[in-house]
Amino acid sequence: MNVAILGATGMVGREMIKVLEERNFPVDTLKLLASRRSVGQTVMFNGKEIGIEEANDQSFNGMDFVFGAVSNPMAEEFAPIIVKAGALFIDNSSAFRMQDAVPLIIPEINPKDAYKHQGIIANPNCSTIIAMMALHPIQKRYGIKNVVACTYQAVSGAGQEGTQELLDQIKCSVNGDPAVPKVFAQPIAYNVIPCIGAIEENGYTSEEMKMRNEGRKILHQDDLNINCTCVRVPVLRSHSIAMTVKTNSEVNLDQIRKDWAKAPGIGTLPKDRSYPTPLDSSDQDLVLVGRLRNDLNHPNKGVSFWCCGDQVRKGAATNAIQIAELFVK
Repeated sequence: MNVAILGATGMVGREMIKVLEERNFPVDTLKLLASRRSVGQTVMFNGKEIGIEEANDQSFNGMDFVFGAVSNPMAEEFAPIIVKAGALFIDNSSAFRMQDAVPLIIPEINPKDAYKHQGIIANPNCSTIIAMMALHPIQKRYGIKNVVACTYQAVSGAGQEGTQELLDQIKCSVNGDPAVPKVFAQPIAYNVIPCIGAIEENGYTSEEMKMRNEGRKILHQDDLNINCTCVRVPVLRSHSIAMTVKTNSEVNLDQIRKDWAKAPGIGTLPKDRSYPTPLDSSDQDLVLVGRLRNDLNHPNKGVSFWCCGDQVRKGAATNAIQIAELFVK
């Protein structure tokens, strides 16, 4: 397979390179594309050094797959060129997610939707992937009416710049210097910021609406009520989500645990550990679940739980590679 990564020098792009190698994806040619300022950099892949190339209209000729890890405007610019070249564009931006003609795929949940593509498949938002992975087994067995979620999202969700801002502000605090925010709206060191994305007319942020809208599309449930608050926290890697779910039928906690244990991509904890943390889920692909309990307001038809997942891997890079694997198996 001939593969290109558009945005190969960013955090997600670099992770895609790593995941391709780890999963032994059948790569004959790997083309690493970025902006002009990255030309000259090299990256190791399968023991070989590959140079970064500037992306242009001719970059995608002969490619089978193009993985996108770029901004919405760049994804929108190159998408028609990629499709015209005959490659499948698996895009991590939000540009195409809610378009009817573009499948929005989590391979463990709705793989059949992928085969309806017209040249573009969208990768869901990172927190959406983590949440839906945990919700899907509950939906399959009991049906879901309502979800209330609160996310605790790592700074690396804002890219390398977000990670560096947290580290810099911690140093400023130790040295007694003022922490001046650049990436985030407020200082993030020793703080939490209950606003990710632009605030929309309904008072919810774009990040919060992504989980509602994308979740409905992925789970094929247009009437699913998802109410979400997204919070940026001073954690380097892995998002965490607290969720309360109201179901259609009576729940059994032991059965949910069994369903989670059988579900691909879900990790459960030993009995002496009731909950995962971001450190547990970082640098791996499982979404970890725990703290399962009955909802006190709806004890027979409701549960609350906690989950964690690496938003750079399963929330982005790994999910994209898994989508491509649907077409090579």
